[in-house]
Amino acid sequence: MGQLVAGIAHEINNPVNFISANLIHANEYIKKLLKLLQRYQEYYPNPVPELQAEVEVNELDFMINDLPKLLQSMEFGAERIQKIVLSLRMFSRLDEAEMKKVNIHEGIESTLMILGHRLQTKPNNPDIQVIKEYGNLPLIECYAGQINQVFMNILTNSIDALEEAAKNQKIFTSSITIYTEVINGARLTIRIADNGSGIPENFEHRIFDPFFTSKPVGVETGMGLAISYQIVTEKHHGSLQCVSKLGSGSEFVITIPLKQSISVEHK
Repeated sequence: MGQLVAGIAHEINNPVNFISANLIHANEYIKKLLKLLQRYQEYYPNPVPELQAEVEVNELDFMINDLPKLLQSMEFGAERIQKIVLSLRMFSRLDEAEMKKVNIHEGIESTLMILGHRLQTKPNNPDIQVIKEYGNLPLIECYAGQINQVFMNILTNSIDALEEAAKNQKIFTSSITIYTEVINGARLTIRIADNGSGIPENFEHRIFDPFFTSKPVGVETGMGLAISYQIVTEKHHGSLQCVSKLGSGSEFVITIPLKQSISVEHK
């Protein structure tokens, strides 16, 4: 998945950089053309009838006012794509397949950027508010790409739960709270909580089992949380727990050491 994401990001990045670079020149050229047009209007305020008719048919005044706004929107769109590409690269962390010290908050932010379309208002689903209560964290020694995959799986699970609760009109405001802190100077705890409908008690002890899912057939493979559990516990010598109460939402608690006992040096 990391290779796929990194490959897509690379392919998108090249044409977007081409567009962004040319928008700078296009903006400058259009400013000069508009200034030249303004000078023509000053020196020839009364054009011949045929030219005046063309001005009116093509709504010249509207185009003069709207063109800079159009370019600004294009620049904003290109910048947005560049940020998404950066988030994809940070999420995949293909160049950091080995264990390294990383900024965990950057990984969370890149994952949220990728999931941004699912956090926005949709028919029958309100905006999902993301509340961030970030602690003052040092750089954390981990496999960055794998930890980012854990964030993706858990956040996707929370979004699914909130959408289901909104669909069934069990909640009117949707929120996800992300809390990070260092415990006793040795371990990092990340808590991701939603205010969805929660998990039934008879399901709670099975959610990390491979292929288990409470969703309809064909909707989920049921592997996301199982893979996340393996990454946290086996790859990072940590723990992944779920605390849930039916009707009151769910909270996933990730705990990993700040430094791994067996450190892999970058070669």
